[in-house]
Amino acid sequence: MGTTAHSLDDIETPSLVLDVTRMERNIDRLTRRLTSFGVSFRPHVKTAKSIDVVERLLGDRAGPITVSTLQEAEYFAGCGITDMTYAVGLAPGRIARVQALNARGMNLSVLIDSPEQARALVAAAHSTRGTPGVLIEIDCDGHRGGVRPDDPQLLAIAAVLRSGGVDLRGVLTHAGESYSCRGGMGLPQAAEAERVAAVSAAERLRAAGHEAPVVSVGSTPTAHFAQDLSGVTEVRAGVFVFFDLVMHGIGVCAIDDIALSVLATVIGHRTEKGWLLIDAGWMALSRDRGTARHPVDQGYGVVCDVEGRPVGDLIVSDASQEHGIVSVRPGSGSRLPDLPIGTRVRILPNHACATGAQHDCYHVVRPGSRELFATWPRMRGW
Repeated sequence: MGTTAHSLDDIETPSLVLDVTRMERNIDRLTRRLTSFGVSFRPHVKTAKSIDVVERLLGDRAGPITVSTLQEAEYFAGCGITDMTYAVGLAPGRIARVQALNARGMNLSVLIDSPEQARALVAAAHSTRGTPGVLIEIDCDGHRGGVRPDDPQLLAIAAVLRSGGVDLRGVLTHAGESYSCRGGMGLPQAAEAERVAAVSAAERLRAAGHEAPVVSVGSTPTAHFAQDLSGVTEVRAGVFVFFDLVMHGIGVCAIDDIALSVLATVIGHRTEKGWLLIDAGWMALSRDRGTARHPVDQGYGVVCDVEGRPVGDLIVSDASQEHGIVSVRPGSGSRLPDLPIGTRVRILPNHACATGAQHDCYHVVRPGSRELFATWPRMRGW
């Protein structure tokens, strides 16, 4: 954005737009909910990747947060945040990088689910300082990594860590299969399965004489639908800050809660095909088609006017690298509106994490306004 830009009419397109009022409302909604359960909140910052956003998540600038890359950990450490969980299975080649962060005064925990990873940490602990505390990943629904709560590997991993003097801090799980729910159906059950898996794994560790003070659960859907968090010490969630069309389809948010969009310009008409062309393709919107299996397929995103209000029943129905094709949703009775070349529109994304990753900054506005409230940088990389 040039130094003279003051509104969405001035900035180059495509650009990433953030409605700060919607974002703050989303943060307040989940924070209040978790406070009512008496659990700690460790927000996942993989979606935001910006200290300007994360400052609005934290009551204390020191943390806690969850990160998905060590680049995030290094960036947020440089911003003064010290309490982090790196919630991706630890590759042995990254141990030295983690140790370097902890040697600087960080409190960075790592995630493992195998004796091999535990042995790598033990070996590294003998050679240098800064060895991180460890959370064992628990598989609560077969979605990704982790060990089942009753798997013998759970105690085997803990035994390796104890033999090498590495701090076992507890367990962590993620209900990734909650993303398969639709319209809110099944989400309370997914949240309870997540809780039971984590709590039972921690209890099994304690019964075997291991410390397990941390019981960490979380996904945006289950955080919003959990009915019981007994035995849980902290909850993690990330995409709730902005929400997106996938979360809408799952039943977690309304369209009016989606705080992130991509500003684009109409650059062509193909009236014989029922198309408008915009200058935002998959490089700006991302390739994510997360609603393709939903009852309502949102294409590459829902089309709004420049103030963020949905336009008729328009979606980005197809995309190439730098072109988006806008058309009326199949089966709709709506007609293609007359949007002259040069008209600016905003596209609500399928997946806020993937769309945000295409951009270097947020152009921040208030609801219904074109005026820029701020420009916030965001980091990228691994």
